[in-house]
Amino acid sequence: MLKKAGLFFITLLLAGSTYAQFPGMPPQGKASIDSIKSEVLNVYRQYSVYLPKSYSVDQERTYPVLYLLHGVFDNNNGWIQRGHLQDVANRIIDADEADEMIIIVPDAGREWNGYFDMKGWSYETFFFTEFLPAIESKYRIIGDKQDRAIAGLSMGGGGTTVYAQKHPDMFSSAYALSALMGIEEGGGLPAQDEKFAELNRTVIANHCVRFIENADDATKANLKTVRWFVDCGDDDFLFDVNISFYQAMRKAQIPCQLRVRDGGHEWEYWHSALYNILPFVSKGFNE
Repeated sequence: MLKKAGLFFITLLLAGSTYAQFPGMPPQGKASIDSIKSEVLNVYRQYSVYLPKSYSVDQERTYPVLYLLHGVFDNNNGWIQRGHLQDVANRIIDADEADEMIIIVPDAGREWNGYFDMKGWSYETFFFTEFLPAIESKYRIIGDKQDRAIAGLSMGGGGTTVYAQKHPDMFSSAYALSALMGIEEGGGLPAQDEKFAELNRTVIANHCVRFIENADDATKANLKTVRWFVDCGDDDFLFDVNISFYQAMRKAQIPCQLRVRDGGHEWEYWHSALYNILPFVSKGFNE
């Protein structure tokens, strides 16, 4: 027992001396939680923010930004806790597979769910008129189309697609992951809850496939200024609508990448997608 204790003590000393030899080790990127008071929603809304490793040491540097949207029944903590956003971002950036960027995860969940304007919940208005401007003034964000991207999973994948469809002048890249691209009349979440009924209605009204099918030439030209990526598992219940969106984009001759991997509507799939999302949007920042 004493021998084991001695070995343990020596190990601690070696670990301490190793750390002491590298007092100038560069910091790692960190994720944290903050909040914003919304006049539109009349509540405080949380968000998670990942700041890259140089943010605290280079006070003059400005950064591109990725808005990363969560899914239904979730909030801004999902990408941090279950998607391991901080660890993945640090690994990808340290490997020079993506540029340093600020990543913002807004909260469109909790008492409501949805990224669109609903009766009693004008989240889309909040996002573009309050949230995005406040974030980009608080943090050292470059704040132009070329250096702004959006991505999201499930409900957030639908929000990603709709936001980039409506505002192609604001985003260089849009990465839709297992995306709720649209539902048909009578589909969606159980509508006995008024809030879920409103969510269903707004998803139908913002059907991503129909938007492409009905787009005129000017709209298609604007959509071509965005780098599009659709990523959906072959066992995902939203697979068909994601494929329909991709086919509509091909027919409209709007460039769009497609990734189909083994997997379903689950965090194992979404976590692994981060290793593709961050390099994809980073490349868009540099084009």
